[in-house]
Amino acid sequence: MKTSKLLSVVLSVLIALVVLTGSVAVPLLCRSFYYAHIGPMGLEGYGLSRAEIETAYNEMMDFCLGRREEFSAGVLAFSPSGADHFADVRGLFLLDLRVLVAAVVLLAAALVFCRVKKLRPGRLLNRGPGFWAAAGLGAAFLAVGGLAALDFDRAFVIFHSIFFPGKDNWIFDWRTDPIILFLPQDFFRNCAVLILALLLLWCAALIAADLWAGKRRKPA
Repeated sequence: MKTSKLLSVVLSVLIALVVLTGSVAVPLLCRSFYYAHIGPMGLEGYGLSRAEIETAYNEMMDFCLGRREEFSAGVLAFSPSGADHFADVRGLFLLDLRVLVAAVVLLAAALVFCRVKKLRPGRLLNRGPGFWAAAGLGAAFLAVGGLAALDFDRAFVIFHSIFFPGKDNWIFDWRTDPIILFLPQDFFRNCAVLILALLLLWCAALIAADLWAGKRRKPA
């Protein structure tokens, strides 16, 4: 069977994209993760019932995920500036999901191509594409996660300055955009922890799988 190092590089990139965007997609799509924070974070103390909080969150997320065209947040009022920020967020969320779908489709197509052409990814330094995808992502996000853990407040500001350059509409006034009361910074911190944990779990699984495959290749 022929081998290709270029194919290994392509597969490494695609695997990394699937792991990264898939990990980010979990807190976006799993609404029970937010619901689990309502009680522990005392969100009902702001005058809304649990059902109203869930409705506000669901309508906000439906907009951000492209399931509705107009922004709304249940019974909560919002300013034009606040709605504009969620429109920016919508762009990022949809980008993540589109990249995830595209990466999965391309990865599947690449694997089918390899099977049809009887082609195998060449091993780089005796490691497969899954290993290098995991090693690169794991190292990068361990570093990012470590820095964020030192000062999450600063990391939160840096994140917004990178992904929303030149804008300050992400700085909410609860009097005009009360939705911010129900989206405390601790919730975003926990989302980041979940994403990092999922990403590192997948990276560990990919590295372990590659090491196991490497041992099977060695002659007895």
